Amino acid sequence: MIITDDHMHLYNHLKLKALEQFRDAGGTHVFLVNLLCHHYGIRPTSGKDFREVFERHLSLVEKANKIVKAYAVLGVHPAEITVIGDRIGHEKAAEMMKEALEIAGKYVEEGKAVALKSGRPHYPVSRHVWQLSNDVLKHAFEVARDVGCAIQLHTESYTKEGMLEIAKMADEVGLKREKVVKHFSPPLIKEFEEIGIFPSVLAGNDNVLKAAEQGNRFTVETDYIDDRKRPGAVLGPKTVPRKVKELIELGYEEIAYKICVENVEKVYGVELEE
Repeated sequence: MIITDDHMHLYNHLKLKALEQFRDAGGTHVFLVNLLCHHYGIRPTSGKDFREVFERHLSLVEKANKIVKAYAVLGVHPAEITVIGDRIGHEKAAEMMKEALEIAGKYVEEGKAVALKSGRPHYPVSRHVWQLSNDVLKHAFEVARDVGCAIQLHTESYTKEGMLEIAKMADEVGLKREKVVKHFSPPLIKEFEEIGIFPSVLAGNDNVLKAAEQGNRFTVETDYIDDRKRPGAVLGPKTVPRKVKELIELGYEEIAYKICVENVEKVYGVELEE
């Protein structure tokens, strides 16, 4: 039985032990996403400095594969526009982020990663920073299009208007909407299907059941951060296996297979094996 967590971080708390918990709870496949530069003690002065972040993340994913089947997602967290930009200027930060995304795309082309990560700030910013962030996001879509991969997005809280705006940005550069994955999605499956963006539903509370009651076009995630200052945030590593098993017990076995296997294979272009 395959159980897939679509978005997880390993940082400075349980690290690989978190994946052991995931595996022991029934988890089999996971998409591991790199964090911001400062989480790795790096103060970048150019996009090339992100290469160290990516290399360290890939090394972690290699170790993770001894526990479960792990896939690397590489990219630039949208908060870098202010974390870096407040130090060196937002325009320079945006150019740096674009360069870093191009480097991440090279790793995808080499088969070392399966998807990119980008987005736009989930907190208030000036109009200028918002425009720069959208420029970075559009460039990320261009890279994903060129290397033929999916892209996970960290964005502001869901609104249909916001997602449609992002979907149209993907259209403008020729990236299929189904290759755009909204990380941290609410269980609004029918709306996402109308929009075309693919939802990765946060597995807390009754979200997975609510999503399954609407359809089967979604994946599930914990967004486990693995921060010792916030242990268990956002959700613990056992959550997705537990919620998927609950679905099966409630008679949603076909949907469980769809969200953990078929959707993952379609969106990311990977072949999952037990």
